[in-house]
Parts: sequence; structure tokens; C-alpha cells
Amino acid sequence: MFHDDFPPPHFHAKYGEYHAKIHLETGEIIVGKLPRRAASLVEEWRVLHRAELASCWKQVVEYQQEPNKIEPLE
Repeated sequence: MFHDDFPPPHFHAKYGEYHAKIHLETGEIIVGKLPRRAASLVEEWRVLHRAELASCWKQVVEYQQEPNKIEPLE
């Protein structure tokens, strides 16, 4: 997430040369592309951390703060 991001609430995912903006609530890829396997892992992570992602969005967009770190999948 970046300070100059704009609605809808989303986060950025990178995998190699691929990059995507992903909607926080729906998991839809808004812009960009990810390989199927990477997209599946990102979706699993998004579902597990939905509340944390929403909190991070608020920190970044409303309060102009760095987002908290969110644990990766294990």
C-alpha cells in the first residue's frame, strides 16, 4: 500500500516480473496480472489477513502512516 493510493481499498502483489493491484474485499485483480499459482496463494493470504489489510488501508490512506507488517503465508 502506498500513501498516494486511491479507492477502492486494495493492496499490491508482486511475483517476479508480475504485478497486480488486488481489491481488499473481493480479491479481484483490479489492474495487472499474476500467474495462477501466485494468485491462489495471494488469495489465501488475503482471506487470512482481511481485518489486518483493512486496518493497514486506513493507516496509509487516512492517517498517512506506514502500514503494519503482515505475516506471510507459511
